[in-house]
Formats: sequence, structure tokens, C-alpha cells
Amino acid sequence: MGWQRKLLSGSFVIKNHTKRWLCSGNVGLQRSCSAAAPPQLPPFDYVPKPYKGPLADEVLEKRKRYLGPSLFYYYQKPLNIVEGKMQYLFDENGRRYLDAFAGIVTVSCGHCHPDVLDATIEQSKFLQHATTIYLHHAIADFAEGLAAKMPGNLKVVYFVNSGTEANELAMLMARLYTGNLGMIALRNAYHGGSANTIGLTALNTWKYPIPQGEIHHVLNPNPYRGVFGSDAKRYAEDVQDHIDHGTSGNVAGFIAETIQGVGGAVELAPGYLKLVYDIVRKAGGVCIADEVQTGFGRTGSHYWGFETQGVIPDIVTMAKGIGNGLPLGAVVTTPEIASVLAQKIQFNTFGGNPVCSAGGLAVLKVLDKEKRQQHCAEVGSHMIGRLRELQQKHDIIGDVRGRGLMVGVELVTDRKQKTPAKAETAVLFESLRELGVLVGKGGLHGNVFRIKPPMCFTKDDADFLVDALDHAMSKL
Repeated sequence: MGWQRKLLSGSFVIKNHTKRWLCSGNVGLQRSCSAAAPPQLPPFDYVPKPYKGPLADEVLEKRKRYLGPSLFYYYQKPLNIVEGKMQYLFDENGRRYLDAFAGIVTVSCGHCHPDVLDATIEQSKFLQHATTIYLHHAIADFAEGLAAKMPGNLKVVYFVNSGTEANELAMLMARLYTGNLGMIALRNAYHGGSANTIGLTALNTWKYPIPQGEIHHVLNPNPYRGVFGSDAKRYAEDVQDHIDHGTSGNVAGFIAETIQGVGGAVELAPGYLKLVYDIVRKAGGVCIADEVQTGFGRTGSHYWGFETQGVIPDIVTMAKGIGNGLPLGAVVTTPEIASVLAQKIQFNTFGGNPVCSAGGLAVLKVLDKEKRQQHCAEVGSHMIGRLRELQQKHDIIGDVRGRGLMVGVELVTDRKQKTPAKAETAVLFESLRELGVLVGKGGLHGNVFRIKPPMCFTKDDADFLVDALDHAMSKL
């Protein structure tokens, strides 16, 4: 990138592709200043509003008193986040943080994006709710816009409120349409936390000891940790073997994330879904793509994650980024499969709520207008490249993987044995927060940093994140 010099408050920030130095004073460029100085957040033209609400200790005490004990929070001293603007968050003291986790991969356009805000506020002035027993254009307009983004004959939309609900409905569709019960999912998958979707999920940290209900988990086609590496054919053979030996020979469906989110940004072995979809359809099942985290251009190379594997599913589920933080989810399928739900009344009180629909349509328009898919491809490629350079410097980085702005960095204490660096990950997690970077954690052992920021995340943000990671790792 070459040397860049920028005067900020009487200090020079000198930056090249791999290092940053902060040199005080107004004397020329000084490469002799300390390379150990912490990196600085990129400039951002926004001043948060003064916060006068309850402070962190009071909020935490009230949470403990009135909310369920299953709720957890990040960091030894939990953050009281009170404001957000695009790719940044602000705490009660007005400190700015780079949000590299997007509210668990939910904020797509950016925190409080003006176009999405305007759409939801304007709709709220006229009608907040009336449900689908009456007509309103917002739900139909949004469904039309969403269907236009889908390939093949995926043209019928059902709106729900979350990814869990979407996967529940998709599983119901699969069973009703095929007349079969058995569902196949991948080990290391996450598909929700309801009684049924816990069955689909295959990470013990998220599962209660309840009946799973005709769910079969097959080998995870993980190129880094999987028993067959990147050999999609051998993983697909395991699916066939499981159908032959673990089922009646017929199944209701197969569900998979294209890049496993909670499981640690694991991208499936290339070509896997094409092979498995053929096997599942021959066994009478339908194929479900869980796009809750990978959809809407986040992968950069494609609008939908399943397109990276060259397949068209029978049912697609989505949530999170669909509403930029609004409680919104959807299931899109073919007219033929959708018709099975007409046997009874299928209804969702808040699915397609006019405010959420107006906001969801605004999200689609923003992503197109701001060319966020292309942006994710460019920024993600830059960041992954820098992370792989960092991998050459720090042995603790076992794997860097992902696409676009859905990236995982797996940390290990032994590269050969791939021993999860659980304790070190916890230390680095706190260090990154102190430096002003908020990332997620994933994987069975919590040793994968999940980097999945709002899609307005810039190359400067990516550089700061990598520099912060380098700084923190250098101090381990």
C-alpha cells in the first residue's frame, strides 16, 4: 500500500500494509517509534449523544433479578452498549468500539442506517400492526422483492420472527410434503434453540437432554478438522451410508448452513452440497438451505451462500440480516411444497408485520443501492489476506477461513494436533475489547473468533482489526 501520513490532533499516524506506529509530535516520519504502541481506531465523523440512563452495574443487577439465568454476556466486565452508528457501537461513557460481530451477524446495512430507520418510522406513523387477516401492501411488496432475489422456482414466501421459527417451519414443510419423518443435519451445525430445532443443532453446548425426534447427524465436511479433509465425495458417501443403515431408506429432508456460523465459520468442502442434494432427493427428501447468517450478499461472491456450492435448494430459511436488527425471518419455497400447508390453517401473528416488512424491503434496497455484496467481496478478500499473513507470524492461528465478511480465525496451541487454544482465546478476547474491537466466539470449544461485521465495514476497519489482533497476540 505504500506509506501514508495523516495528521490527527498533533500526531502522525504512519501506516503500511502490515504495521502501524503512533508517533507524537510534529517532526517528520519517525520509523524508530515503538511498534508496540496499540493501534488506533480509524477516524469516524460522529459524536454519540450524551447518555443519562442507568449504568452497567445497575442494568446487570436488574437482568440478574428479572431475566432468565440462561442469558449470558460477553466479557468479564460486561459492556453497557447504548448507541450504534453504522459499523460502530458506543458504551455508556461514549467510548467507540468497532463492531466486528454485528449483533451476532444480524446488522447487515449498519447500525441505525438512515434508510431503514426512515422506512420503519414512516410506517409506524400510519399502522404498526393489523396482521394478515386484512390486506396491507407492505407484506406483499416485501415478499415480491424477496422472491425476486431467489433462483429457480423459489417464489413463495412465509414470514416469521426469527431463524429458529424459520427452521421450525421448514422442517414442518419437509415432513408434510414428503410424508417422511427423518431429518438429516450436519454435526457442528446450529439451527435454533426451540424444542424441535435443538434436535437439528449438533453442538452439545446448545442442547438440552430432550428427545430429538427423528434427527440424524452426519459427518461434518470440515476441510480443516474433518476426517476426510476437503474430500466432498467421501463425506457424501457417509450420508448415503447413514440413509441406508440409520433410516427406513426414505427421509423428509436435509438441512445445512453453507458456512456454519455458531460452529465457527466452517465452510463446507467444495462440491459437497451438489452430491448430497442428489442423494437426499433420491431418498424422497427435500433440501433446505439455512441462510440465516450467510444470506444477503455477506459472502461477497454470491447473494446466497448455497450459490457458492452450485445448488438450488427446495426450501430456504433466512433471518438476522434480513431486517438489520428487526425481529424478522422468512421461509421461501416452491409453490408445490407451499401448497401442503393449505391443508390446515398456517398463521403467524407477527409474521409480515407492516413495520418489519417496510424495514425489510428497505434493507433489500440499501444492499443493492450501496452494492454491499461487491463491497463484502473486496473488503473480505483484503481482510482474509491480511489474516493469513498474520497466521505466518503467530503460530497460535491454526486456520483462517470464510468468504466475504463471514470469517473465522481458529486458535490452537499445537498446529499439528490442532489442540484448541481455549484459555488463550479467552485472554485475547478481553484484549481485543480493551483495544476497541468486538468480535464473536464460536466452535465447540469456543476457540474460533467469528468476524462478521456490518456490511459497511471498511478496509481501514479491517486493517485496524488485524493490527489489534497482532498487537494482542504479540503480548501473549
